[in-house]
Amino acid sequence: MSTQPQITVVGLGTGDENQLTLGVWRKLEAAGARGGAIFLRTREHPMVAMLDHHGLRYETFDAVYEAHEGFDAVYEQIASQLIERAKAANSGEVLYAVPGHPMVAERTVQLLRERCPAEGVLLTLMGGESFLDQAFLRLGFDPIEGFQLLDGTSLTAGGLNPQLHTLIGQVYDVYTASDVKLTLMELYPDDYPVIVGHALGVAGEERVREVPLYELDRVEGYGNLSLVWVPRTDREDVRSRTFTRLHEIVAILRSPEGCPWDREQTHQSLRKNLIEEAYEVLETIDEDDPDHMREELGDLLLQIMLHSQIEAEDGTFTVFDVIRELNEKLVRRHPHVFGTAQAENADEALGNWQQIKELEKRKKGIDPDELPLLSGVPRELPGLMKAYKLQKKAASVGFDWGTKEEVLPVVESELAEVKEAIERFGKAEQQEELGDLLFAVVNLARFLKVDPEEAMADANRKFFERFGYIEAQLRLKGKSFDQTDLQEMESLWQEAKKVLKK
Repeated sequence: MSTQPQITVVGLGTGDENQLTLGVWRKLEAAGARGGAIFLRTREHPMVAMLDHHGLRYETFDAVYEAHEGFDAVYEQIASQLIERAKAANSGEVLYAVPGHPMVAERTVQLLRERCPAEGVLLTLMGGESFLDQAFLRLGFDPIEGFQLLDGTSLTAGGLNPQLHTLIGQVYDVYTASDVKLTLMELYPDDYPVIVGHALGVAGEERVREVPLYELDRVEGYGNLSLVWVPRTDREDVRSRTFTRLHEIVAILRSPEGCPWDREQTHQSLRKNLIEEAYEVLETIDEDDPDHMREELGDLLLQIMLHSQIEAEDGTFTVFDVIRELNEKLVRRHPHVFGTAQAENADEALGNWQQIKELEKRKKGIDPDELPLLSGVPRELPGLMKAYKLQKKAASVGFDWGTKEEVLPVVESELAEVKEAIERFGKAEQQEELGDLLFAVVNLARFLKVDPEEAMADANRKFFERFGYIEAQLRLKGKSFDQTDLQEMESLWQEAKKVLKK
């Protein structure tokens, strides 16, 4: 009668032999007495000395660590070897001992849980004291206040919550500590107090030290039994760096106890704010001013938060729905990044994007081939930008001039019609002919490969600077605009063109 292969995983605890469970010790003793296979993930653990003292024989996987550069490959190989040994063992059982508790920060155990059923191997787990027990005991905080356990080798700022006590394990060495420090600094101030614990609960080896965050990687003694504790906080200078706090503030502003002005706003009343804030961001880009850009991007983000909060109050969607939909769209429309598609350059990436957009429309019952060619151009775009996009779409099917030389006479013809409208017709006709002239100028800009909005922005900037020069020069002369005439201002204008010329 065959015996089903079995792997029993036991936890060696935190390193204090007085805390090793009786059940685990009896299991180790029994395996040693019958000459069974005992495997240790690593020899680097205080309890190994106790095994040696009692003459228990074992094998370790330390050589596997030395054979691979990354931990993932190490853990995969350990799991594979354990399954192979279990199948080959005459007794049908392999004993695998890990530091701490088998279900706390033990990737090899998770791999065994995933793979053993398909391999026909029975997996049994026996608990042991984890480093969390000693952390709660020695560091003195209650996890009921809010607690998270994170891996120092894969720490990201997005996983941090300052209102929770944060324990960071797997801080094996000073290099990992340095990475942890840099990640924490994305959220916490440089001088935020953090606590480093080495070998918690191990007599004669335990060391606990509080340091400012910037000194985290200067602490000595990092190893397999090291962790970092970041105490929870409600400090505003920390919470203000989180999206959660922004969401909370906007909700408060819109609440009955909040701001009367914010409470009264609607989608319609905020329309102009959204447009203005977007243009103020563009201004900071032109100025190449990162500090100003940071501020204006915040103002633009506030508009998104307010619109989302208004809908949340109506029960339609929240800002988290906005984020989810955006994340899903970004992944879906970048198959060359998140999937198997290929895109060697920007044009190919854009082609992928357009194909997926069309597929999405078809799934919604919309046939892109039946839509008007000029659809998809936002109604509220600024005039020059909208004209540019409309013309570009029409040009895609051949409705276009051949060369810029063919466009110039059109501009001249439209200018002549404006002149005629001024002489013979009223405001309505003049407005129409002026619009035709501007539309023709946009056509010319397109052939010159010039963005008309950017050209207009440059012209506005030049006018602003030159007019400012006139004003400054008049002020130096002790004069106001009321005390000068057009001739003097024109002279200063020509002077400004020379002085401010790039």
